[in-house]
Amino acid sequence: MRTLVTGAGGFLGLYITEMLVARGETVRTLCRGDYPELRRLGVECVAGDLRDEEKVRQACAGVETIYHTAAISGLGEPWEKYYGINTLGTQNLLQAARENHVRKFIFTSSPSVTFDGQPQRHVDESAPYPSRWLAYYPHSKALAEKRVLEANGQDGMWTCALRPHLIWGPRDKALIPRLIQRAREGRLRRVGEGKNRVDMIYVENAARAHLQAADALDEGSPVAGNAYFLSQGEPVYCWEWIDELLALYRLPPVKKRISLPAAMRVGWVLEKCWKMLGWESDPPMTRFLALQLAVDHYFDISRARNDFGYVPEISTEEGMRRLQASLSTEART
Repeated sequence: MRTLVTGAGGFLGLYITEMLVARGETVRTLCRGDYPELRRLGVECVAGDLRDEEKVRQACAGVETIYHTAAISGLGEPWEKYYGINTLGTQNLLQAARENHVRKFIFTSSPSVTFDGQPQRHVDESAPYPSRWLAYYPHSKALAEKRVLEANGQDGMWTCALRPHLIWGPRDKALIPRLIQRAREGRLRRVGEGKNRVDMIYVENAARAHLQAADALDEGSPVAGNAYFLSQGEPVYCWEWIDELLALYRLPPVKKRISLPAAMRVGWVLEKCWKMLGWESDPPMTRFLALQLAVDHYFDISRARNDFGYVPEISTEEGMRRLQASLSTEART
C-alpha cells in the first residue's frame, strides 16, 4: 500500500515526504508542478490540481494513508480560488479517498481557523470557528477542516486535522523570504506596541507530528475525528523573534512603528483597492495581517501531547542554529 502526500513540493510537504521515505514507506505525491527534489527521493509523482477530480482519483488509487498539505495561502487571491482549491479541492480528495478505501486521512489545517481578531492566550481546541472572517484563507481552511472531521468513520476512513502555527526553518519558500524581502526594501513596520506573544513551530517538529498522528490514527483512537494545535510549546515575543531572524541575514532590527488602529485603516483601504483592481498579489497590509502582527495568539498543545505523544524535539534555539547553518551553506554554494 502507498502513502499519498499532497503538496509535497511545498515546505512542510517536502519534509513529511522525506521522513516517510526515510522510514521505508512507498510514497506517491500529488503536486501542481515538477519538483526535481521529489524525483531524487525516488517517489512516484502525479502532476495535477486538486480541482481535477479524475487526477485526484488517480492519485488516491491503492493508497492507505493520505497527508493532505496542499493549499493556497496568502491574503490577496479571490475567494473563488481559495474556495476552489482549499475547500472544494479537499472535498474532491475526501471523495476519492472514500472511493479507494483509504484508511487514514491527515489534514494540515491552521490555527487561523479559530482567529476572530481577538487575542488568543493558551487557547485549546474547544475554541469555535469565528462568526466573522477577516480573510479568505482561514475561512476556506475552516470549511475544509470541518468537512475532513465530519468524514471521520465514513467508509472505514479515519481522519484528523493538525494546526501548526507559523512553520519555519531551512528551505522555507514563503514566510522568511517575504519577511527578509520586506526588510531589505524598508517596508517592515512594528504593528502595535510590539509586545505581543505568538506561537510558531520548527518545520521538522511539524512534519514529525504528522507522522505521529497518522501512526496513532485508527478506529477507537482519540485522534480520530479531532483537531490539534501544534507549536514549539513556548510562545515568543513576535517582534523580538522577527529581529532575531533579521539578524541571521545581517539586517538591522525593525525600528519603524505603526499603531494597530492605523494599520487596520491602511489594511482596509488596500483590501478594497486590490479587490477593485482585481490584483491577485498579497497587499502589503490587510486587517487580518495587522491583527496577526499585533495581538497575542498562542495555544495549548496538551491534547497533541496526550493523544499521540507530540513533543517538540527540536528546540527553538536549536532550530535557529540549524537555520543559520543552512544560510551559511547557501552562501557558499
